[in-house]
Amino acid sequence: MAFYKEMAVMALEMIAEFGQPVIIRATTVGEYDPDTGSAPPDTVTEQAAQGILLDFTGQEFQNNSLIKQGDKKLKIAAQGLEWVPGLLNKVIVQGRTWSIVPPLKEINPAGTPILYELQVRS
Repeated sequence: MAFYKEMAVMALEMIAEFGQPVIIRATTVGEYDPDTGSAPPDTVTEQAAQGILLDFTGQEFQNNSLIKQGDKKLKIAAQGLEWVPGLLNKVIVQGRTWSIVPPLKEINPAGTPILYELQVRS
């Protein structure tokens, strides 16, 4: 188990050195109150992460029909994240906002998250 924790730290160090900062944004919609006839404003929570934004390869396009032209692969280090990215979150990379589309993969040997691999679309 300690080996995988060390691998998670190493993944963060490598991505921090060769990658770039990423913001993960979660928006919680205010719950409608029928007594007042309104809802409170949405709550936005953000966390900083380190990631690498990559293009999909031609082979990946052939094997996965869910990938569209312009989609990117974003690998995010799991170490130090307060919460796990979800499909309803947005990510901000290089000043551009991206939506997360399925599949969202977690590299998680022996129960220790090391890396999240996301397909993102702007």
